[in-house]
Amino acid sequence: MVEPIEPTNDDDPQMANLLLIVVGAHLRAEVADRPLAYSLRRSVAQWLKTRHANLNILAAPIVCSDLWYVNQQSLQKHPTISVGGPGVNALSAYYSQKLTTALVRDNQIAIQLDPEYIDLRVCLWGMNHQLTVEALRLFTDKYLE
Repeated sequence: MVEPIEPTNDDDPQMANLLLIVVGAHLRAEVADRPLAYSLRRSVAQWLKTRHANLNILAAPIVCSDLWYVNQQSLQKHPTISVGGPGVNALSAYYSQKLTTALVRDNQIAIQLDPEYIDLRVCLWGMNHQLTVEALRLFTDKYLE
Protein backbone atom coordinates (compact mmCIF):
# COMPACT_ATOMS: atom_id res chain seq x y z
CA MET A 1 0.00 0.00 0.00
CA VAL A 2 1.27 3.47 -0.85
CA GLU A 3 1.75 5.76 2.11
CA PRO A 4 -0.68 8.69 2.14
CA ILE A 5 0.91 12.06 1.53
CA GLU A 6 -0.16 15.44 2.76
CA PRO A 7 -0.04 18.00 -0.07
CA THR A 8 1.60 21.16 1.18
CA ASN A 9 3.47 23.14 -1.45
CA ASP A 10 5.46 22.66 -4.65
CA ASP A 11 8.78 22.72 -2.79
CA ASP A 12 7.79 19.67 -0.76
CA PRO A 13 9.85 16.67 -2.02
CA GLN A 14 6.76 14.44 -1.81
CA MET A 15 4.88 16.76 -4.16
CA ALA A 16 7.64 16.40 -6.76
CA ASN A 17 6.93 12.66 -7.12
CA LEU A 18 3.21 12.68 -7.80
CA LEU A 19 1.60 10.58 -10.47
CA LEU A 20 -1.95 11.90 -10.77
CA ILE A 21 -4.98 9.83 -11.65
CA VAL A 22 -7.75 12.28 -12.48
CA VAL A 23 -11.48 11.61 -12.48
CA GLY A 24 -14.36 13.90 -13.28
CA ALA A 25 -16.17 15.84 -10.56
CA HIS A 26 -19.44 14.89 -12.28
CA LEU A 27 -21.65 12.69 -10.10
CA ARG A 28 -21.56 9.79 -12.61
CA ALA A 29 -17.76 9.98 -12.63
CA GLU A 30 -17.60 10.01 -8.85
CA VAL A 31 -19.78 6.90 -8.67
CA ALA A 32 -18.34 4.93 -11.58
CA ASP A 33 -14.87 6.25 -12.42
CA ARG A 34 -13.44 7.06 -8.98
CA PRO A 35 -13.48 3.38 -7.87
CA LEU A 36 -11.73 2.50 -11.15
CA ALA A 37 -9.14 5.19 -10.47
CA TYR A 38 -8.43 3.75 -7.02
CA SER A 39 -8.07 0.30 -8.59
CA LEU A 40 -5.63 1.75 -11.11
CA ARG A 41 -3.80 3.51 -8.27
CA ARG A 42 -3.29 0.15 -6.56
CA SER A 43 -2.06 -1.42 -9.83
CA VAL A 44 0.37 1.43 -10.48
CA ALA A 45 1.61 1.39 -6.88
CA GLN A 46 2.22 -2.35 -7.08
CA TRP A 47 3.95 -1.97 -10.45
CA LEU A 48 6.19 0.75 -9.01
CA LYS A 49 6.91 -1.25 -5.88
CA THR A 50 8.09 -4.31 -7.83
CA ARG A 51 10.27 -2.22 -10.14
CA HIS A 52 11.50 0.47 -7.75
CA ALA A 53 15.05 -0.90 -7.44
CA ASN A 54 15.47 -1.19 -11.21
CA LEU A 55 13.92 2.19 -12.01
CA ASN A 56 15.48 4.16 -9.16
CA ILE A 57 12.41 6.38 -8.90
CA LEU A 58 9.85 7.11 -6.27
CA ALA A 59 6.35 8.04 -7.32
CA ALA A 60 3.20 8.53 -5.34
CA PRO A 61 0.07 7.78 -7.37
CA ILE A 62 -2.90 9.75 -6.06
CA VAL A 63 -6.46 10.24 -7.25
CA CYS A 64 -7.97 13.72 -7.60
CA SER A 65 -10.82 15.41 -9.41
CA ASP A 66 -10.59 17.21 -12.74
CA LEU A 67 -11.67 20.48 -11.08
CA TRP A 68 -8.77 20.31 -8.66
CA TYR A 69 -6.34 19.42 -11.44
CA VAL A 70 -7.35 22.13 -13.92
CA ASN A 71 -7.38 24.81 -11.22
CA GLN A 72 -3.96 23.94 -9.77
CA GLN A 73 -1.43 24.80 -12.43
CA SER A 74 1.41 23.23 -10.43
CA LEU A 75 -0.25 19.80 -10.75
CA GLN A 76 -0.23 19.97 -14.53
CA LYS A 77 3.52 19.31 -14.74
CA HIS A 78 3.15 15.83 -13.21
CA PRO A 79 2.60 12.55 -15.06
CA THR A 80 -1.17 12.19 -15.33
CA ILE A 81 -3.73 9.52 -16.19
CA SER A 82 -7.24 10.78 -16.88
CA VAL A 83 -10.02 8.21 -16.34
CA GLY A 84 -13.51 8.64 -17.76
CA GLY A 85 -15.06 10.08 -20.87
CA PRO A 86 -15.10 13.68 -22.08
CA GLY A 87 -18.74 14.02 -21.05
CA VAL A 88 -17.94 13.58 -17.35
CA ASN A 89 -14.25 14.52 -17.08
CA ALA A 90 -13.06 17.96 -18.20
CA LEU A 91 -9.46 16.77 -18.40
CA SER A 92 -10.47 13.90 -20.70
CA ALA A 93 -12.33 16.41 -22.88
CA TYR A 94 -9.13 18.43 -23.15
CA TYR A 95 -6.83 15.43 -23.63
CA SER A 96 -9.09 13.91 -26.28
CA GLN A 97 -8.20 16.86 -28.50
CA LYS A 98 -4.48 16.91 -27.64
CA LEU A 99 -3.19 13.37 -27.20
CA THR A 100 -2.38 10.74 -29.80
CA THR A 101 -4.84 7.89 -29.96
CA ALA A 102 -2.93 4.70 -29.25
CA LEU A 103 -5.91 2.36 -29.29
CA VAL A 104 -9.51 2.67 -30.40
CA ARG A 105 -11.87 -0.28 -30.32
CA ASP A 106 -15.12 -0.09 -32.29
CA ASN A 107 -15.32 3.66 -31.63
CA GLN A 108 -16.35 2.67 -28.10
CA ILE A 109 -13.04 2.56 -26.19
CA ALA A 110 -10.13 4.98 -26.40
CA ILE A 111 -6.64 4.96 -24.95
CA GLN A 112 -4.71 8.10 -25.77
CA LEU A 113 -1.03 8.52 -24.97
CA ASP A 114 2.33 9.36 -26.43
CA PRO A 115 3.66 6.04 -27.83
CA GLU A 116 7.22 7.34 -27.28
CA TYR A 117 6.44 7.98 -23.57
CA ILE A 118 8.01 11.42 -23.67
CA ASP A 119 4.73 13.16 -22.84
CA LEU A 120 3.57 11.36 -19.70
CA ARG A 121 -0.16 12.06 -20.04
CA VAL A 122 -2.74 9.34 -20.63
CA CYS A 123 -6.48 9.38 -21.25
CA LEU A 124 -8.59 6.22 -20.75
CA TRP A 125 -12.29 6.00 -21.40
CA GLY A 126 -15.18 4.10 -22.87
CA MET A 127 -18.64 5.05 -24.04
CA ASN A 128 -20.15 3.63 -20.84
CA HIS A 129 -18.94 2.28 -17.51
CA GLN A 130 -18.29 -1.29 -18.69
CA LEU A 131 -16.31 0.01 -21.66
CA THR A 132 -14.28 2.30 -19.39
CA VAL A 133 -13.52 -0.76 -17.24
CA GLU A 134 -12.32 -2.49 -20.42
CA ALA A 135 -10.20 0.53 -21.41
CA LEU A 136 -8.55 0.46 -17.99
CA ARG A 137 -7.89 -3.28 -18.29
CA LEU A 138 -6.39 -2.83 -21.77
CA PHE A 139 -4.19 0.00 -20.55
CA THR A 140 -2.96 -2.04 -17.60
CA ASP A 141 -2.30 -5.11 -19.75
CA LYS A 142 -0.82 -3.39 -22.79
CA TYR A 143 0.73 -0.07 -21.70
CA LEU A 144 1.46 0.02 -17.97
CA GLU A 145 4.61 -2.05 -18.32
